[in-house]
Amino acid sequence: MNEAVTGRRPDHRPASGHDPVRDPWHAPMRAALAEAALATGTGDVPVGAVVLAPDGSVIGRGRNEREATGDPTGHAEVLALRDAARTVGEWRLGGCTLVVTLEPCTMCAGAIVLSRVDRVVYGAADEKAGAAGSLWDVVRDRRLNHRPEVIEGVLAEDCAALLTDFFRTR
Repeated sequence: MNEAVTGRRPDHRPASGHDPVRDPWHAPMRAALAEAALATGTGDVPVGAVVLAPDGSVIGRGRNEREATGDPTGHAEVLALRDAARTVGEWRLGGCTLVVTLEPCTMCAGAIVLSRVDRVVYGAADEKAGAAGSLWDVVRDRRLNHRPEVIEGVLAEDCAALLTDFFRTR
């Protein structure tokens, strides 16, 4: 469908230029992009994530570290959730928001559901492996006991550009 039919532009921003759903998440997404940039030169795909407490403060950070650590679970989301759980002292992260530069995969989507975060905010969609609406929708599967809110497309172009630059050199 085109913009005239949906009222939405391809970059997910309304024609007015102001997006009340996505605009408030720009600063946290920039923090996630800063985490992703730290993966540059490690051989890891540059994906970054932050977990926000209910008051908006950052309580967890992570970036992809599979190559750097040899850990198959070393995805940005999983590492940020682990960091947040250490910070709050328990695995339940109710009231928290995970902000990540790339749509979570199935493993990360499962960790998100199990951590009980209230919201997932992501930048670039992952049409090949995304599990928050693109290929699968694990995080909002009605059969599961927890379904966080999903906000997609926050600074999507910036997030996608970081990934495109990485894969262009491969």
